[in-house]
Amino acid sequence: MVLMSNLNAKGATAALPPALLQVRGVTLEYATQERVVRATHRIDLDVHQADRFVLLGPSGCGKSTLLKAIAGFIPPTEGRIVLDGTPVKGPGADRIVVFQEFDQLPPWKTVLGNVMFPLLSTRSLPRAEVRERAQDAIAKVGLAGFEDAYPHQLSGGMKQRVAIARALSMKPRVLLMDEPFAALDALTRRKMQEELLQLWDEVRFTLIFVTHSIEEALVVGNRVALLSPRPGRVKAEVNCHDWDLHSMGGEDFQSAANRIHDTLFAEEP
Repeated sequence: MVLMSNLNAKGATAALPPALLQVRGVTLEYATQERVVRATHRIDLDVHQADRFVLLGPSGCGKSTLLKAIAGFIPPTEGRIVLDGTPVKGPGADRIVVFQEFDQLPPWKTVLGNVMFPLLSTRSLPRAEVRERAQDAIAKVGLAGFEDAYPHQLSGGMKQRVAIARALSMKPRVLLMDEPFAALDALTRRKMQEELLQLWDEVRFTLIFVTHSIEEALVVGNRVALLSPRPGRVKAEVNCHDWDLHSMGGEDFQSAANRIHDTLFAEEP
């Protein structure tokens, strides 16, 4: 794996504390009717507390499969995934996934009901505390006043805010987002990126974010892993702490995006 320095070269990267999440030599495979497909090959990653860590690569490179393995839905064929010293053996409330599909919300539940549902399912908190935590999460994503609305009454962006609120209300160690804004129109996508970054600035959760958009990776992430075409391997890791939404369109930003594109699609030696 190649480590690429901060692409706009504004100072050195500080020493990092021990990783919260470690991915070591992880190979992932799945079976089709015709054959066994190797999605990733011996992936090594370190994700630190409060990172905004992006998995970036072309379609089919295994980034969503890797995210599902971190969530505990897919066991590695080879290697291990460790969260805060404990091996990941299956799904858990310490890792919550937000998908891109708008139909991830039960349509018969209100916004408040959707956010409360996973917390109530754990039976670990009194109902009054669950309601309070859910209302706080709804307010954080800018949906205060919509608690009694149903999913069919919401726009795509609002549904994604509900899904994010539901995830945050669980207070996971790691929030996993699988191309959550890919199906949104350009203006709504930009707004959701802005709101996600504002929310991160307030809560400082640990984020692993999957995208195939270079520009989105640069503005959402502070660290970006570049994955090769299938089977996905880590070609390089980019530090991009200084980019933000206001950088988009600038000459330096576009130059960085072009260098990432060249790295992603360079032929293997």
